[in-house]
Amino acid sequence: MLNSKKSSNNVSDNSRQSPTVNIISEGTRLKGDLISDSDIRVAGTIEGEANSKGKIIVTGNGKINGNIDSADADIAGKVDGEVKVSGKLTLRANAIIDGNIYTKTLIVEEGAQINGSCRMGADAKSFNKPKATESTTAGS
Repeated sequence: MLNSKKSSNNVSDNSRQSPTVNIISEGTRLKGDLISDSDIRVAGTIEGEANSKGKIIVTGNGKINGNIDSADADIAGKVDGEVKVSGKLTLRANAIIDGNIYTKTLIVEEGAQINGSCRMGADAKSFNKPKATESTTAGS
């Protein structure tokens, strides 16, 4: 009886840990925000924000016209928006980022383009908050 309980617990534990990936295939266009607890792989186009508690992968043909917010990201395509990654951001050789980057760790392959500023560190997600107060102060 103990063995049967252990095996049933292991099965349920494995099902919770099984990787799940949301895929926006090549030729697919999504208008709106994509929010997920698991990984996202984009080979098509997203016109809106992409938020994931996991990893966001943008393939060479992938494009996101909006902000990215995730734990990790691997980008080979194009992003028009801010990229906020709490962990590791990898920019492949063909990556083009038109927006600011906020990340803890950054890996950039030769040939990748960043058209914006880059802030790094453990509190990378909070780097953009003081800018809002600066613009408020500047507007007064």
